[in-house]
Amino acid sequence: MRIIKLVLVFFVFAINATGQGYNHQWLLGNYYFLQDPKGRMFIDNNSITLQTEFRKMPFLGTQANISDANGNLLMASNGIWIANATGDTMLNGGGLNPSPFTSNWMFGLPISFSNIFLSFPNDSINYLLIHSTLWSTLFPALSGIYYTKVDLSLDGGLGGVSLKNDTIFSDSLSWGIGACRHANGRDWWVVAMRDREPELYTLLLTPNGIDTVFVQPISFASNRVGNVSSLVFSPEGGHLLYCLPRDQGSGGSVANGTVLIFDFDRCTGLVNNMNSIETSPSSYLWGLAFSSSGNYAYACNSNYIFQIDMNNLSVNTVAQYDGYISPPGDPCCATSFMNMYLAANGKIYVTSGSSVQHLTVINYPDSAGLACDVQQHSIDLVDYLHLRSVPNHPNYYLGCDTTLGCPCLTTGIEEHISHDFRFSVAPNPTSGSFKITYLLPQNHPGQLEVFDISGRQIYEMNLPHWSTMQEVILPKSISSGVYNCVITSGVERGSSKVVVYKE
Repeated sequence: MRIIKLVLVFFVFAINATGQGYNHQWLLGNYYFLQDPKGRMFIDNNSITLQTEFRKMPFLGTQANISDANGNLLMASNGIWIANATGDTMLNGGGLNPSPFTSNWMFGLPISFSNIFLSFPNDSINYLLIHSTLWSTLFPALSGIYYTKVDLSLDGGLGGVSLKNDTIFSDSLSWGIGACRHANGRDWWVVAMRDREPELYTLLLTPNGIDTVFVQPISFASNRVGNVSSLVFSPEGGHLLYCLPRDQGSGGSVANGTVLIFDFDRCTGLVNNMNSIETSPSSYLWGLAFSSSGNYAYACNSNYIFQIDMNNLSVNTVAQYDGYISPPGDPCCATSFMNMYLAANGKIYVTSGSSVQHLTVINYPDSAGLACDVQQHSIDLVDYLHLRSVPNHPNYYLGCDTTLGCPCLTTGIEEHISHDFRFSVAPNPTSGSFKITYLLPQNHPGQLEVFDISGRQIYEMNLPHWSTMQEVILPKSISSGVYNCVITSGVERGSSKVVVYKE
């Protein structure tokens, strides 16, 4: 018999993670009660760590979470309530999204991408949860956009809600809420799409709060009510994805699933140069994601995953659902495709529309065609089931871009003439295997090189721009001694010594 060791966390969310930053954790599990096992994924480098735990909060579709700069989870929300760092209800954190629909989903909203946590500009204490719900059980469109403010100085540092369910605007909306950092490096753009007669709502979050709300028409007609598309920005913020079905005649059946690709101006918040790509001629599209470089976009319906080359807008079918049922031996549920999540390790993870034991992963999203390597149901959650939800994480690390005509308004490391890589090595001394943590210049990749005492290079690896941690395994043939680890990115350079000992 296989013995599974369960990590008994009960109410504890705030475990010291090895990740660095806002977006290195994914909370898994949709069972309702405390005695039901759930899980958590730590996303640190090219691998992942899965942990089984017992906690109060399940996720049925809606998931927002955010961590501090050291990777410690600060808070999470399933659209019904906010959990603090202990996993218990945050002070004044209950009662989100009051509506007839919400009252029927006491364990978590089933709406994908309907909430998102953002750090308040120029403020390390206050955070905003931007969120929404449906009008009622009979009307499948979102009711509008609301925000709830969290003050981390309250309740002994665990945080408390200081403003809740404040209405920004009311309208019939598609399900997704997206966010992108302003080109000034400080503020946030938040977007949502009007339902049926598509128009893009755009909000600007500044240190003064929600500063601007405006609506942009898009030239694509649809009468679909309750569209469930996410709104996904490319990692560098220059493009926006959305999928939209057309209705076929008065009957309302879906005629096609079309991916809309917009250029996005991070200075003005305006979209333009829309391209429409029909990837799915006869079925509804669900998930959307970009590769970490932004060179490829991905979309899926329940049975197929499509790859779009952003350079020429050609489409490849890179996976077809293989019929796998999960859990094995249970006739319940198809491990097909629904939502997509570009994680901090550069891989894309895919959930199913049913409660299943497995996740699908795209291992190399920046490789063309089948080389992207879709591995269906390859991640076994073993102790628990997961339904639909992925974290709604924007690119928290996106910085200034003065080439767009906006001044840089941050006071952080982007303004340093000599970049602070915050470079560290652990463990140190080491037998030859260690992890490096670092912060690259915003939006720029880097390279790690390791040199021996004579200046000879013994190791190198590329550091993608989305990465803040990597594992290094030096060649077994090296001798004990002191080695120099050097990170370069453009003209910037940082270094750290590591001591290697051989027993």
